[in-house]
Amino acid sequence: MLRLRVAVLFGCAGVALAAAAANLTPLGKPPRWSILDGYQETITHDEFVRLLDTVYATRGYSDLITVGAKDARIVEDRDAKTFFTLRFASDTPRKVPRYWHPIEKLSGASREKPLRHLRIALDPGHIGGKWAKMEERWYQVENTKPVEEGEMALFVAKLLAKRLRELGAEVSFVRGKNAPVTPLRPDDLRNVARAVLKKNGVTEPADHYTDAADPAKENTLQWQSELLFYRQSEIRYRAKRVNGVLEPDLVLCLHFNAEAWGDPLKPTLLDTNHFHILINGSYLPEELEPDDERFEMVRKLLGRAYDEELPLADKMAEVFARETGLPPYVYTKDTVVKVGTSGYVYARNLLATRLYRCPVVYFEPYVMNSHEVFARIQAGDYDGTREINGVQRPSIFREYATAVSDGLAEYCRSARKLRD
Repeated sequence: MLRLRVAVLFGCAGVALAAAAANLTPLGKPPRWSILDGYQETITHDEFVRLLDTVYATRGYSDLITVGAKDARIVEDRDAKTFFTLRFASDTPRKVPRYWHPIEKLSGASREKPLRHLRIALDPGHIGGKWAKMEERWYQVENTKPVEEGEMALFVAKLLAKRLRELGAEVSFVRGKNAPVTPLRPDDLRNVARAVLKKNGVTEPADHYTDAADPAKENTLQWQSELLFYRQSEIRYRAKRVNGVLEPDLVLCLHFNAEAWGDPLKPTLLDTNHFHILINGSYLPEELEPDDERFEMVRKLLGRAYDEELPLADKMAEVFARETGLPPYVYTKDTVVKVGTSGYVYARNLLATRLYRCPVVYFEPYVMNSHEVFARIQAGDYDGTREINGVQRPSIFREYATAVSDGLAEYCRSARKLRD
């Protein structure tokens, strides 16, 4: 244990020094551009431009990527003035190297088992348990059960896994309990936190914060270390598990949405309720500046997950909306691009959708602090329906799981051309 602890701390210190010396995101590693040699001549010029301009870098990419008739020159390291050259396919593209399989290429399915041979990894959002308050995914109305997104997402995932297996899928869990996947903890990340704060102009940060509602907490080592723990390290270790162990054909990220609720002990409840789905894309120009993030975008583009993600997300959104009656969420910030035809799907650059190299469908249904959703969460899980605010409703957790599985089954029956 002592040896592991020393290795962990030394590794984090190394990351901090690397982040300070190189143009990397927090906890990012210098990219190995030679990996992209495996994608040489796997994509045509027109396909590369289509994905780059309409999906991944819709707001431009400055001089970081120069597209010619036969190849694209991508900046590896701006300071070192090094470039990676990607050669386009001139005729028939070579096979794309990837571990996942398109749904329409899988065999052995039937109307009753439309998901047969489909490997699905369920990724319940956040961590939950004792980490829920730190993640700011927890609130409680006096004398009621706490609302904890991490625990609810895991409960939905377990219900969903049963339904997906009944439909023929091979199901695994990215997170199977209310505990971190990453072996690191906030205290292990203090050196990195100090480097991040220094880069942001905070040269003498306070050690701790005492008031969670104080915006000045963001300039403390404690808060920055916690943020690195649950928002960076946790997702990066989940990505290692997805790409290096599970190797699924599809990841379903399960979340609950929320509006600002203020004091988690005296939360603001609203009448608002909505739903949307995210897939990877819409990188902002400043997000392409770090070398590792630019590398990850190009690798995601070349892996061709988008053309599997979009029709799948569109169909699952359509079915989810039909079964829940939820209206679409409308973004007010210019960080996304609406894609597809359902009105519910957006492309957005999230760490999970970027690092998971297979197709990812990222669910954001229900507003946890809406009056209706709060009442349904308090009702817990149950068979059949119960009257909630004057309306007969199923358990919100079963409704969620059913809507996801029904949408996926409907898509698979169509994509795999399964008929009665």
